[in-house]
Amino acid sequence: MSAVAVVPADTACVAFTDEDLELAMRSMESFVDVTPEDLQEICRRAKANAVARLEAAVTPAVPVLAPVPAAPPAAAPSPGFFAKMRGGGHAPPGEGPREIAWSWLGAALGIALCGLLSAAFFEPRASTLLIGSFGASAVLVYAAIRSPLAQPRNLVGGHVVSALVGVACWRLFGDHLWVAAALGVSLAIAGMLATRTLHPPGGATALIAVIGGRGIHDLGFLYALVPAGAGALVLLAVALAVNNLAPRRRYPEYWW
Repeated sequence: MSAVAVVPADTACVAFTDEDLELAMRSMESFVDVTPEDLQEICRRAKANAVARLEAAVTPAVPVLAPVPAAPPAAAPSPGFFAKMRGGGHAPPGEGPREIAWSWLGAALGIALCGLLSAAFFEPRASTLLIGSFGASAVLVYAAIRSPLAQPRNLVGGHVVSALVGVACWRLFGDHLWVAAALGVSLAIAGMLATRTLHPPGGATALIAVIGGRGIHDLGFLYALVPAGAGALVLLAVALAVNNLAPRRRYPEYWW
């Protein structure tokens, strides 16, 4: 009869500390390229393998059945056309008085400065620095300043890209106003998406280039610089000043 060595449970469960392992590594004459953490993991796995081997030696082999794969979850049915219209989310909370006041101040100063510069310098030269789409831009850059649509790249780039598209559509399809308007707005959206300058008021900038009347049409492609580009820069300058004066605001989130 062969003798069986039994390892006491308290000895089998001894855990080495990092200090123990470090001292043991230093006592070796050869170089060991391993961290104490890796050596702890090696010891843990070696102990687990030893325990499994000893258990297998005294326990009859039991066939291991392969786990039956769980059936994949059934795909949720796609909601119907009218079911999608019910929504399902929750409206965001309202803004406090301070946020409302800062948004008002920024919009008032931005539009006022555009109007003042327009009357003083641009309108006497048969131009303008104030177009209707800047009202929508004011909502974004003074009240929704964290939105990607309100960042400087989108504000300036969106107006310039849309203005160029609108003028081109007017010149090519101006004899059919509805065609020029439809293509101007839709192609402006495509152009903003392609250049990562999506800015919703840009659609209005493109439409103004088509239906804005003789004064706008006479500007030609200069419309993309003045008023579209220059006016957007004025709104941006005011947004940088006002939004960063507010203690709880920061603008922009990014430039490019």
